[in-house]
Amino acid sequence: MISAIKSSPNFKWWVFSTIAIGTFLSVVDHGSVLVALPNIERHFGSDLPSVQWIVVGYALAISVLILPMGRLGDIIGRKQVYIGGMVIFVIAAALAGVSPNLGSLIAAKIFQGVGSAMVQSAGIAMVIESFPGTERGKALGTHLSVVGAGAIAGPAIGGLLVSAFEWRSVFFANVPVGIFTIFISMLILPLAKPEPPAEEEARQRFDWGGAVFSGLALLGFLLVVGNGDRLGWTSGLIISGAIATVLAGAAFVWWELRFPTPMLDLSLFKRKLVSFGVAAGWFSFLGSSASRFMMPFYMQRVLELSPREVGLLLIPPAMCMVLLGPISGRLSDRFGSRGLTVGGLTVSAVAWVIMATSLTEFS
Repeated sequence: MISAIKSSPNFKWWVFSTIAIGTFLSVVDHGSVLVALPNIERHFGSDLPSVQWIVVGYALAISVLILPMGRLGDIIGRKQVYIGGMVIFVIAAALAGVSPNLGSLIAAKIFQGVGSAMVQSAGIAMVIESFPGTERGKALGTHLSVVGAGAIAGPAIGGLLVSAFEWRSVFFANVPVGIFTIFISMLILPLAKPEPPAEEEARQRFDWGGAVFSGLALLGFLLVVGNGDRLGWTSGLIISGAIATVLAGAAFVWWELRFPTPMLDLSLFKRKLVSFGVAAGWFSFLGSSASRFMMPFYMQRVLELSPREVGLLLIPPAMCMVLLGPISGRLSDRFGSRGLTVGGLTVSAVAWVIMATSLTEFS
């Protein structure tokens, strides 16, 4: 049966579906954890600046490693990286569920971020590789719908689990689904591994310097931004951290411009479309991420809603991603992405203004 699937003209959609399961799982995990954060804070008797590292540590691991893991997939094969990432994801979820204290929970989430970086980098690369250029917009749009579906299910599932059981169930729920994903991936995903001589040569060209410098720059940035209010923006530690962050970023740029096979080809940013597109995506993600992190605390602390109610209220924005993802992908293939991007960012900006005004008045 597996051989028949691999020889089928629809095999690309089998690959897509297999990767979509892992994508869905990682997004569900993130959304459900956000809803559980206030309960985790109360359980450990902690505070918001400490609890935020559950999310920040996870995101930091992904940010630091997603480019190196993409390069690693080129070297040893994307299937191997994807499955290895899922194994790490499942183990880390189990460790998070049995964490005896906040520190071990944060460590488990950082470890899980390593797995997510492997899954995300290898997964999206396999999707792009499996579809011809004329269908990639449709594939990526459908992939966005999977992300949206996970964003819908995550808060809802998290709210139900926390209300019915406790916050640990949010992490344990990942284990059986993750094991199933590993099994399916081993059967379905195509094996693409370079020949031994090419593999050895690629290993020698792996951009370890770029990985280290980018990691230091991102870590420094997060530490400075996360502790600026608490320590004071003019304190010696914050100023020193900011200087170190700038130096690490400058070292990353210097290294990437000189390394023969860079982790990030900076020459791409000479193209205005790439530069402005990355900048727009960065600012958009910055705003939406801050909102997703703070809303569960606002709803449970200020509005005094239950975790289940919070989960349900976080569904509408994710529902839009599910409905509009495939449509925008097809429109992008046909008309280009510029108009859709500008229109989407404009609508988002208006929505943020309305929400900020409404929340201020309600408070």
